[in-house]
Amino acid sequence: MFQTAMTALDWLGIIAFTVTGALVASRKQMDVVGFVVLGTVTGIGGGTLRDMLLGLPVFWVREPAYLIACALISVLVFFAAHIPQSRYRNLLWLDAVGLALFAVGGAEKAMQAGAGSAVAMAMGVMTATFGGIVRDLLGGESPVILSREIYASAALAGATVFVVLTAVDTPRELAVGTGFAIGLLTRAAALRYGWSLPRYRQRPSDPPS
Repeated sequence: MFQTAMTALDWLGIIAFTVTGALVASRKQMDVVGFVVLGTVTGIGGGTLRDMLLGLPVFWVREPAYLIACALISVLVFFAAHIPQSRYRNLLWLDAVGLALFAVGGAEKAMQAGAGSAVAMAMGVMTATFGGIVRDLLGGESPVILSREIYASAALAGATVFVVLTAVDTPRELAVGTGFAIGLLTRAAALRYGWSLPRYRQRPSDPPS
Protein backbone atom coordinates (compact mmCIF):
# COMPACT_ATOMS: atom_id res chain seq x y z
CA MET A 1 0.00 0.00 0.00
CA PHE A 2 2.73 2.47 0.96
CA GLN A 3 4.75 1.69 -2.17
CA THR A 4 1.65 2.38 -4.24
CA ALA A 5 1.27 5.71 -2.47
CA MET A 6 4.94 6.55 -3.12
CA THR A 7 4.54 5.75 -6.81
CA ALA A 8 1.48 8.00 -6.93
CA LEU A 9 3.43 10.80 -5.22
CA ASP A 10 6.30 10.36 -7.66
CA TRP A 11 3.88 10.79 -10.53
CA LEU A 12 2.28 13.77 -8.80
CA GLY A 13 5.68 15.46 -8.52
CA ILE A 14 6.44 14.87 -12.20
CA ILE A 15 3.01 16.13 -13.23
CA ALA A 16 3.32 19.24 -11.05
CA PHE A 17 6.75 20.11 -12.43
CA THR A 18 5.68 19.38 -16.01
CA VAL A 19 2.73 21.73 -15.65
CA THR A 20 4.98 24.49 -14.31
CA GLY A 21 7.23 24.11 -17.34
CA ALA A 22 4.29 24.24 -19.71
CA LEU A 23 2.90 27.30 -17.91
CA VAL A 24 6.18 29.12 -18.42
CA ALA A 25 5.85 28.28 -22.13
CA SER A 26 2.33 29.74 -22.10
CA ARG A 27 3.57 32.94 -20.49
CA LYS A 28 6.15 33.22 -23.28
CA GLN A 29 3.53 32.38 -25.96
CA MET A 30 5.55 29.46 -27.34
CA ASP A 31 4.31 26.91 -29.86
CA VAL A 32 3.39 23.35 -28.91
CA VAL A 33 6.99 22.16 -29.35
CA GLY A 34 8.13 24.76 -26.85
CA PHE A 35 5.48 23.53 -24.41
CA VAL A 36 6.67 19.95 -24.75
CA VAL A 37 10.34 20.88 -24.37
CA LEU A 38 9.87 23.05 -21.28
CA GLY A 39 7.34 20.71 -19.71
CA THR A 40 9.47 17.62 -20.25
CA VAL A 41 12.81 19.02 -19.10
CA THR A 42 11.13 20.37 -15.99
CA GLY A 43 9.35 17.14 -15.19
CA ILE A 44 12.26 14.73 -15.65
CA GLY A 45 15.38 16.94 -15.68
CA GLY A 46 16.25 16.65 -12.00
CA GLY A 47 15.75 12.89 -11.87
CA THR A 48 17.80 12.46 -15.04
CA LEU A 49 20.80 14.28 -13.58
CA ARG A 50 20.46 12.39 -10.30
CA ASP A 51 20.48 8.98 -11.98
CA MET A 52 23.44 9.90 -14.18
CA LEU A 53 25.53 11.09 -11.23
CA LEU A 54 24.64 7.99 -9.20
CA GLY A 55 25.54 5.70 -12.11
CA LEU A 56 21.99 4.34 -12.30
CA PRO A 57 19.87 3.62 -15.39
CA VAL A 58 18.00 6.82 -16.20
CA PHE A 59 14.47 6.22 -14.92
CA TRP A 60 12.58 7.41 -17.99
CA VAL A 61 14.77 5.35 -20.33
CA ARG A 62 13.84 2.28 -18.33
CA GLU A 63 10.18 3.35 -18.11
CA PRO A 64 9.31 5.53 -21.15
CA ALA A 65 5.83 6.14 -19.70
CA TYR A 66 7.32 9.07 -17.75
CA LEU A 67 8.59 10.71 -20.93
CA ILE A 68 5.34 10.11 -22.79
CA ALA A 69 3.28 11.46 -19.88
CA CYS A 70 5.35 14.66 -19.75
CA ALA A 71 4.81 15.25 -23.46
CA LEU A 72 1.07 14.57 -23.27
CA ILE A 73 0.58 16.80 -20.23
CA SER A 74 2.47 19.61 -21.95
CA VAL A 75 0.26 19.32 -25.03
CA LEU A 76 -2.83 19.31 -22.83
CA VAL A 77 -1.71 22.54 -21.16
CA PHE A 78 -1.09 24.05 -24.60
CA PHE A 79 -4.74 23.55 -25.53
CA ALA A 80 -6.30 24.15 -22.11
CA ALA A 81 -4.30 26.88 -20.39
CA HIS A 82 -4.57 30.62 -20.64
CA ILE A 83 -2.43 31.87 -17.77
CA PRO A 84 -2.15 35.65 -17.47
CA GLN A 85 0.61 37.32 -15.50
CA SER A 86 -1.68 37.83 -12.49
CA ARG A 87 -1.82 34.05 -11.93
CA TYR A 88 1.94 33.54 -11.78
CA ARG A 89 1.55 32.64 -8.09
CA ASN A 90 -0.27 29.45 -9.10
CA LEU A 91 2.84 28.32 -10.92
CA LEU A 92 4.91 28.91 -7.76
CA TRP A 93 2.55 26.85 -5.60
CA LEU A 94 2.63 23.94 -8.06
CA ASP A 95 6.40 24.24 -8.10
CA ALA A 96 6.44 24.05 -4.28
CA VAL A 97 4.62 20.71 -4.32
CA GLY A 98 7.01 19.26 -6.89
CA LEU A 99 9.99 20.65 -4.97
CA ALA A 100 9.03 18.90 -1.73
CA LEU A 101 8.17 15.61 -3.43
CA PHE A 102 11.38 15.48 -5.46
CA ALA A 103 13.60 16.49 -2.54
CA VAL A 104 12.52 13.47 -0.51
CA GLY A 105 12.30 11.12 -3.49
CA GLY A 106 15.76 12.10 -4.72
CA ALA A 107 17.31 11.61 -1.28
CA GLU A 108 15.68 8.23 -0.86
CA LYS A 109 16.82 6.97 -4.26
CA ALA A 110 20.38 8.06 -3.49
CA MET A 111 20.33 6.18 -0.18
CA GLN A 112 18.95 3.09 -1.90
CA ALA A 113 21.90 3.32 -4.31
CA GLY A 114 24.30 3.22 -1.36
CA ALA A 115 25.12 6.92 -1.11
CA GLY A 116 26.04 8.45 2.23
CA SER A 117 23.89 10.95 4.09
CA ALA A 118 25.57 14.08 2.70
CA VAL A 119 25.35 12.84 -0.88
CA ALA A 120 21.73 11.80 -0.38
CA MET A 121 20.82 15.29 0.81
CA ALA A 122 22.66 16.86 -2.13
CA MET A 123 20.86 14.55 -4.55
CA GLY A 124 17.55 15.49 -2.98
CA VAL A 125 18.24 19.18 -3.59
CA MET A 126 19.52 18.52 -7.10
CA THR A 127 16.51 16.40 -8.04
CA ALA A 128 14.16 19.08 -6.73
CA THR A 129 15.81 22.11 -8.33
CA PHE A 130 17.60 21.17 -11.56
CA GLY A 131 14.49 20.81 -13.70
CA GLY A 132 13.26 24.22 -12.55
CA ILE A 133 16.62 25.79 -13.32
CA VAL A 134 16.56 24.47 -16.89
CA ARG A 135 12.92 25.54 -17.24
CA ASP A 136 13.66 29.09 -16.21
CA LEU A 137 16.76 29.40 -18.36
CA LEU A 138 15.05 28.06 -21.48
CA GLY A 139 12.00 30.19 -20.76
CA GLY A 140 14.02 33.35 -20.35
CA GLU A 141 12.98 33.68 -16.71
CA SER A 142 15.17 34.62 -13.78
CA PRO A 143 15.95 31.23 -12.14
CA VAL A 144 13.76 30.90 -9.04
CA ILE A 145 16.67 29.24 -7.23
CA LEU A 146 18.49 32.59 -7.38
CA SER A 147 15.54 34.60 -6.06
CA ARG A 148 15.56 36.09 -2.59
CA GLU A 149 12.84 33.72 -1.41
CA ILE A 150 13.83 30.43 0.21
CA TYR A 151 13.84 27.73 -2.49
CA ALA A 152 16.82 25.37 -2.50
CA SER A 153 16.89 25.72 1.29
CA ALA A 154 13.36 24.31 1.46
CA ALA A 155 14.43 21.30 -0.60
CA LEU A 156 17.46 20.86 1.64
CA ALA A 157 15.28 21.03 4.76
CA GLY A 158 12.96 18.31 3.47
CA ALA A 159 15.80 16.07 2.30
CA THR A 160 17.73 16.54 5.55
CA VAL A 161 14.76 15.68 7.74
CA PHE A 162 14.13 12.54 5.69
CA VAL A 163 17.78 11.44 5.84
CA VAL A 164 18.08 12.09 9.58
CA LEU A 165 14.86 10.25 10.39
CA THR A 166 15.92 7.33 8.21
CA ALA A 167 19.31 7.21 9.97
CA VAL A 168 17.61 6.75 13.35
CA ASP A 169 15.44 3.91 12.01
CA THR A 170 12.22 5.87 11.76
CA PRO A 171 9.54 3.98 9.82
CA ARG A 172 9.82 4.84 6.16
CA GLU A 173 6.25 6.13 5.96
CA LEU A 174 6.87 8.63 8.77
CA ALA A 175 10.27 9.70 7.40
CA VAL A 176 8.89 10.33 3.92
CA GLY A 177 5.78 12.10 5.14
CA THR A 178 7.67 14.32 7.57
CA GLY A 179 10.38 15.22 5.06
CA PHE A 180 7.77 16.13 2.46
CA ALA A 181 5.77 18.19 4.96
CA ILE A 182 8.83 20.12 6.15
CA GLY A 183 9.96 20.88 2.60
CA LEU A 184 6.50 22.00 1.50
CA LEU A 185 5.76 24.05 4.62
CA THR A 186 9.13 25.79 4.42
CA ARG A 187 8.60 26.77 0.80
CA ALA A 188 4.96 27.69 1.45
CA ALA A 189 5.96 29.96 4.32
CA ALA A 190 8.58 31.62 2.12
CA LEU A 191 5.93 32.28 -0.53
CA ARG A 192 3.36 33.48 2.00
CA TYR A 193 5.58 35.65 4.17
CA GLY A 194 8.44 36.49 1.82
CA TRP A 195 11.08 34.69 3.92
CA SER A 196 14.62 34.87 2.64
CA LEU A 197 18.11 34.07 3.84
CA PRO A 198 20.44 36.92 4.83
CA ARG A 199 22.07 38.54 1.80
CA TYR A 200 25.66 39.60 1.41
CA ARG A 201 26.10 43.33 1.66
CA GLN A 202 29.14 45.21 0.46
CA ARG A 203 31.33 46.39 3.33
CA PRO A 204 33.71 49.33 3.18
CA SER A 205 37.33 48.26 2.74
CA ASP A 206 39.71 48.70 5.60
CA PRO A 207 41.81 51.85 5.23
CA PRO A 208 45.37 51.19 4.06
CA SER A 209 47.90 50.84 6.86
